[in-house]
Amino acid sequence: MQKSFHLKTASHSELIEITSTLEQWVKESGVNDGILIVSSLHTTAGITVNENDPDVKTDMLMRLDEVYPWNHPEDKHGEGNTAAHLKTSTVGHTQTLVISNGELMLGTWQGIYFCEFDGPRTRRQYHAKIIVG
Repeated sequence: MQKSFHLKTASHSELIEITSTLEQWVKESGVNDGILIVSSLHTTAGITVNENDPDVKTDMLMRLDEVYPWNHPEDKHGEGNTAAHLKTSTVGHTQTLVISNGELMLGTWQGIYFCEFDGPRTRRQYHAKIIVG
């Protein structure tokens, strides 16, 4: 069972929580036990699991900007978005989560985030697949 999701990002770099969307889809699927794989289908946008706190999101984006500054003078990539590609490779494009008793197993403070690093854009999709087991 799989599904594609669409979203619109509002700024250059942002972490958009997608937890409730995925939790609702898992619930609707009727799957009791399995694995959810969620993946960004973009080279400048990733998926991460982290603390559900606005300050953590701000700090993560700030620190990624420090490590991978936009428009570095030695970047060769013609589109000028090398920093976005590096950030995506750092956070990753996929997360795997356990489904138990019909719910995603997440820690108290954890949320699932779509990581926009080259926006704003209308992102065609992030994709999710449930493997029953």
